[in-house]
Amino acid sequence: MTFRWLAAGAGLTILLAAIIAYTAVAFGLVPANADGRASGLERWAARTSLNATIRREASSAPNPLPSTDDTLSAGMKLYADNCMVCHGASDGKSSNVAHGLYQHAPQLGDHGAEDDPEGEIYWKIDHGIRFTGMPAFGGSLTDTQLWQVVTFLKHMDKLPPTVAAEWKKQPSQAPKKTNPASQ
Repeated sequence: MTFRWLAAGAGLTILLAAIIAYTAVAFGLVPANADGRASGLERWAARTSLNATIRREASSAPNPLPSTDDTLSAGMKLYADNCMVCHGASDGKSSNVAHGLYQHAPQLGDHGAEDDPEGEIYWKIDHGIRFTGMPAFGGSLTDTQLWQVVTFLKHMDKLPPTVAAEWKKQPSQAPKKTNPASQ
């Protein structure tokens, strides 16, 4: 008899929690704005889910491409075309797009991904990250191109001189300072 009451109480509690959660979402009580601060629960859930997914799905196989000047240069060009507006140029300064993103995109020119496992970097570029501005590039870049970007990101802090010079020439995406008096 006691077990039935315990089960009924647990079921009622779950039903009530589901009704409260639905009501909060349906009435706009859960923030949807990109410039709002995420709750601790939201940050925990997103981080925990992402880490678990990467542990389960990211490959531990080594990068199939050599880190030659050609590979690094190709990866740098792909990064400049596809990633720099959110993740920054070599100066590490944020663009207007990056400032407005929720979640904030890491500025890889300032603090790169050199310490991250290659399989994890590949997974993030290939699949993107849900509920952030990080798109999935697996449908638009080839496997070789994805690995070229991974190779560039893994070696950003120690590029060969020719590639480093090419990287430094990439224009900053940071907003230009304007003189308010001239407007």
